[in-house]
Amino acid sequence: MHGLVIVTGGSRGIGAAICRRLAQDGYAVAVNYARRADEAETVVQEITAAGGTAAAFRGDVANEADIETLFAAAQAQLGPLVGLVNNAGITGGATRFEDLTTAALRRTIDINVLGTVLAARAAVRAMSTKRGGHGGAIVNLSSVAARLGGPGEIVHYALSKGAIDTFTIGLGREVATEGIRVNAVAPGLIDTEMNPPERLARLLPGVPIRRAGTAEEIAEAVAWLISPAASYVVGTILTVSGGR
Repeated sequence: MHGLVIVTGGSRGIGAAICRRLAQDGYAVAVNYARRADEAETVVQEITAAGGTAAAFRGDVANEADIETLFAAAQAQLGPLVGLVNNAGITGGATRFEDLTTAALRRTIDINVLGTVLAARAAVRAMSTKRGGHGGAIVNLSSVAARLGGPGEIVHYALSKGAIDTFTIGLGREVATEGIRVNAVAPGLIDTEMNPPERLARLLPGVPIRRAGTAEEIAEAVAWLISPAASYVVGTILTVSGGR
């Protein structure tokens, strides 16, 4: 066993694929979820059936108390933390920016930015060699929207992911000497429920490889960044987008 990795938003889509992939590499996986308990338990059952170790933990990443409870409970049950994947995120709904409600904007920022930052802070406190930890890795989920901007539908989502890129670079440089590597994966157009068929069809012509990516392809990139194979990679945003 290589230690514990917490995956936020691990009950479905990219998060579930990441959980399954990390379990294959021998990590104990904490499958975090906010509302979909049944789906999180299904992921846990899939992992354990394949001989891996996993458990599901409820928690809203935008809630500081939930984050603290998640980290304490996961480590008590599954052992010392060696990694965090900040996967939990929402698009906040497709709309032109002037029609965006303040409530939708706040929720997008709370989950995508504040949630990532709070979880990363908890992970640094647990893993930093300066604080008595044994080091580890943090992988944040960004998006190509951070550089494309999401005009006409998800500018608010794009700006939240731009913040993730900046945070990844800054935190990565700050804790590099404390045994913690911080990086991000920026997916392109991925075939999950976050991208309905209409959107996939509309955007596919702009993808050089001419197909949508899979959750498993993103999971491979995350698994590499978590692993010792990426031991010299710090503050990097790895784009996995079929050329988009």
